[in-house]
Parts: sequence; C-alpha cells; structure tokens
Amino acid sequence: MDLRFISPHLRRLDCASTEVLVSAILEDERPPHGVAGLVDWRLCGRLSRLMQSGFVTGQLGEVVLLPGKPQLPFDKLLFFGAGRRADFGERVYRTVLLKILTTLEGMRARTAVVELPGRHFSGIAPDQASALLLELALDRPAHDLWTLVESAEAQRSISQQIVQERRRARR
Repeated sequence: MDLRFISPHLRRLDCASTEVLVSAILEDERPPHGVAGLVDWRLCGRLSRLMQSGFVTGQLGEVVLLPGKPQLPFDKLLFFGAGRRADFGERVYRTVLLKILTTLEGMRARTAVVELPGRHFSGIAPDQASALLLELALDRPAHDLWTLVESAEAQRSISQQIVQERRRARR
C-alpha cells in the first residue's frame, strides 16, 4: 500500500481524484467534525439531517454509504461509526480500521481518500495511527493507494514512521 497525503481543506479534497472518500463519525459529535464536517457542509447539512433523524448514529460498527457527486469529486462517501469519543482508543481504532479495510476490499476500491479514525480530534497520535495502519494492511494486497487527510505536521510524523517501518521490514 502506498500512502500519500492531502490537507484537510475542501479545496484540496476537490482536487482529489479517487472514487471513494472515507471518514469516521462519532456517536456523540453533532454536527460532525473533521472531513465528515467538511462533507456535511458541502452537502448542505445532509449528513447532519441523517444524524438528527436517527438514520445515521455513529455507533461502533455502523457503515453509511452516500453519493458524493455532483457536490464532491467522489462517487462514494463512506462513513464509519466510531462510537463515543470518551471510549475511543487503540481498540476502537483497530476495529474501525479493519472495517474500513474489509469494506473497501468488498467494494473493490483500490484507491481512496481516508481520514483515519480518531485523527480529527487527536484521539490517536499520527505515528501510532500509521504504525497500526501498516500492521493491519500489510497482508492485504487489495489496497494500492490511500491518500490520508492530515495536517502538515502530522504528515511529517507519519512519513518518518513509514520510513522507520520500512527499514525494520528490510532487516
């Protein structure tokens, strides 16, 4: 799996050329924040209305598929429930990330723009998030390229982590 980066701004997301955008949503975060919040704004509050109606809950294990076009350049928008903010930790991160990996495999989506679960509120450090991503994706050749939505500082941290992981793997 190759990793690239994009900053968390709508103008940058508009330039992304992948079929799928992935983001996690929290059960107790209304309106949604991070990439989900940017998407919600672009969709004129559609995600917020689905949350308000109870159709989208953010509960751990939930997966919601919405169309992205014509408001966004993505055909598909995937939102994964990550539970309550206070309960978020490595165990929840692993659970949601495995769900993302298997869902994208089932869709045969080899490339995606992904905001890693919990990263929009620093629920997991960037180096820990990337290490776990590499660990979980190592045996899954169905993923060619993920573009991670991260700040410039987190991009540097993750890039360093990837270099270290690749050096360890060569030994």
